[in-house]
Amino acid sequence: MSQLPADPAATHAADAELARAKFLQLKDQVHKVIVGQDAVVDQVLMAVFCRGHALVVGVPGLAKTLLISTLARTLSLGFSRIQFTPDLMPSDITGTEVIEEDKTTGSRSLRFVKGPVFANVLLADEINRTPPKTQAALLEAMQERQVTIGGVQHALPSPFFVLATQNPIEQEGTYPLPEAQLDRFMFEIKIGYPSEAEELAIIKRTTGTGLSDVEAILGAHDIEHIQTLVRAVPVPEHVLKYALRLVRTTRVKEPMESARPKMVTDYVGWGAGPRASEYLVLAAKAKALLDGATHATPEHVRAVARPVLRHRILTNFNAEADQVTTDGIIDAMLKDVPVEGASALEKRQMDAAMR
Repeated sequence: MSQLPADPAATHAADAELARAKFLQLKDQVHKVIVGQDAVVDQVLMAVFCRGHALVVGVPGLAKTLLISTLARTLSLGFSRIQFTPDLMPSDITGTEVIEEDKTTGSRSLRFVKGPVFANVLLADEINRTPPKTQAALLEAMQERQVTIGGVQHALPSPFFVLATQNPIEQEGTYPLPEAQLDRFMFEIKIGYPSEAEELAIIKRTTGTGLSDVEAILGAHDIEHIQTLVRAVPVPEHVLKYALRLVRTTRVKEPMESARPKMVTDYVGWGAGPRASEYLVLAAKAKALLDGATHATPEHVRAVARPVLRHRILTNFNAEADQVTTDGIIDAMLKDVPVEGASALEKRQMDAAMR
């Protein structure tokens, strides 16, 4: 007797539940080393599950590098770390061609020696400490997942992620990332100081004798499967339009049917591009999957708006004078930009999913 095919919806639900369980296991492993910083860990993992890159910004001593290296240990993937310095050259990242001589024939040929970018997880530590010429060596890798040397394209391993760190307060000897490079990061993740209780736990953990061992939870195949599940999460039309409305609100030089929030018109010099719309929806899908929801909702879009938009909004001189940050502008948008077009049924479904 022929076996009936499995219900696709039931299969997807089971896979989604398994993905959520793996996500929670990953967090547990990371928290063996990292104290607190739940939102930061969530956002880095969401970037991985969306096939995106993440820029982690915070003052020294907040375990940015440790967080990323610990995460890499929980994934059975190739890992490389590059310490960005002013004298770093593009070939130090991508690799270079060397002349190789065949001792039997005496003939010479060029052989490509791969650089540290040929890994699944690339930690770009203090990425703003190297000049633009070297920063640009990552542009093709981040977008096309390949590098071109001597006119020959070399594919990078799959999956491939750039997880970069940056110190926001030290300006001497640094080179701000150009907008084109910033736009290739799915998230800019801000990491703040720990609470008093968390800092006490950090002191106890780092000054004692016990060292926590981290287990690998996911491999390349598992991550690629979760990436497929993320893209399969349904997004109602009104949620797509809400995400699009948020992004288009930032484009002060473009006409808009409804009025923009005053914070935007007063303080934004240049708005976010189409990548912001794509990443806002994709991140909302990942958030929905990891929350156990059946589909993405406006609340999921709102939850990821800050890390997706904060590095894509350029403020003007008035914002600098009034000490207005991009996070403040995004908060004003989330408050004033309406969620429109949802039917009564869609609203009930959204409410049920968020319970």
